[in-house]
Amino acid sequence: MQTVRLDELHVDEVGGVEGASGYLTIDLAALSRNYQALAAKAAPGRAAAVVKADAYGLGAERVAKTVYENGCRHFFVAQFVEAARLRPALPQDAHVFVLNGLQPGNEDICAYENIIPVINSIEQWKNWARTARKLGRRLPAAVQFDTGMSRLGLPPEERRLLAEEIALGSDVEILFLMSHLASADDDESIQNWEQLEELRKIAFEFPGHELSFANSGGLFLGKPYRIGLARPGIALYGGAPSALPSPMDAVVRLDVAVVQTRTVPAGTKIGYGGVHVASRETRLATIAAGYADGLPRSLSDRGAVYFDGVRLPIVGRVSMDSITIDISALPEGAIRLGSLVEVIGPNRTLEDVAREAGTISYEILTGLGHRYHRQYR
Repeated sequence: MQTVRLDELHVDEVGGVEGASGYLTIDLAALSRNYQALAAKAAPGRAAAVVKADAYGLGAERVAKTVYENGCRHFFVAQFVEAARLRPALPQDAHVFVLNGLQPGNEDICAYENIIPVINSIEQWKNWARTARKLGRRLPAAVQFDTGMSRLGLPPEERRLLAEEIALGSDVEILFLMSHLASADDDESIQNWEQLEELRKIAFEFPGHELSFANSGGLFLGKPYRIGLARPGIALYGGAPSALPSPMDAVVRLDVAVVQTRTVPAGTKIGYGGVHVASRETRLATIAAGYADGLPRSLSDRGAVYFDGVRLPIVGRVSMDSITIDISALPEGAIRLGSLVEVIGPNRTLEDVAREAGTISYEILTGLGHRYHRQYR
């Protein structure tokens, strides 16, 4: 069977590639360029890759291998099960970290699989140190401190307890002292500076260790934040790291197939609840994706798709498996069964979709389902 590249397709081509209802194209070359740009921004420090949630839904193994080839050696996931799946896919010189640390009982297998926990509490520290003593070897870890987000990391009152544990003779090798910026997407937020000052105090209390602080937004806050190991996530995948227009290359394109077209007279109710009523004779198309595919119900009557550069508004409520669009702006017959419309792409960015849905690009990206035909370019 001949392979047809999506970028060689006209969006009105009937049938599409292998007859799928939607095509999620992931541009690995753009991913590589984004990593290289972020690594250059992090210099003289280094840049990791945050590949949690299956690399924001784009496939952790493919993404990790791609950025490894571009020099990345540090990878962060959220849960231990993600690390256990990713670790065998990478060479042994790659470091895989678990941001949430370990649930009790996972310590032995974590050590055996050469996975590195991020310690977020004294309890996690003691469990990891106990495992190191049992195995008779030092075990690596990163230690995360809460500098003002009140989410993960040792709170200020536990720093003294950690210092006492270390003073007794540590069985844990600390690779990084970490914290996470809460407002890095807002370069005017005073919280960024407050957190940086708190991290500097921590570095003074625990000298001799490399730091890890900047996320995607943090890399764009300025030189003081680019210390040690940066941990970019959304920017790696083409998302905007701040409120400014994104400087990153787009990695994702989503095209969805039309399953039906029709013309309805004025006064016709469209979609669940009949909340949209056609004000005139309207030509409609139904496309094969909905909120089960990561296109939120909040796009109802407010989002849009594109065809041949023409904006086609969503009308009525987004359904679980389908969305209805108004195609009246197109010449009659331009769209038919199997035609592909652009949901995310050159005319409608990830940020556009998120803004129309009243959410953030992270939620849109990680929510894209697995019913689309995935193509890696």
